[in-house]
Amino acid sequence: MAGFSNGVNIRWEATMDKSDSNKEKRKCPRFYMDFPLEYRVLNAPDAHGGVVVDGSEIGLRIHSVKNMPVGTRLNIAVIFPKEFQMTNFEVIAEVIWKDLYLTEDWNGYQYGLKFILIREDDLRKLKQLLSEQYQM
Repeated sequence: MAGFSNGVNIRWEATMDKSDSNKEKRKCPRFYMDFPLEYRVLNAPDAHGGVVVDGSEIGLRIHSVKNMPVGTRLNIAVIFPKEFQMTNFEVIAEVIWKDLYLTEDWNGYQYGLKFILIREDDLRKLKQLLSEQYQM
């Protein structure tokens, strides 16, 4: 990973062998996800799209082509299948870190988001969704 003076890091996606010494030390376990999301910067009219890469009960990691600074607050709707229909959960989250994200076929940004506000019903949906995903 190389740092730049504008605060953006470049991250090349690579497969890494995780030994026991590199076990996750987070408060909440993260789970793999691959769901579309729609988000709006708070108090802005335009909607943007992205993909949820992984998540927990306290935040998400997403990919998007939109460049946003750390500290940006977002209104987010994550869309996922439930039985034979699509549903969603909504949160307000803050960008707490960002990386430039490059792969062979996609250039954009990767963001770490921390939940600021989630309604009880949406938290229940998120917990149910996480229980159906693979833990990292």
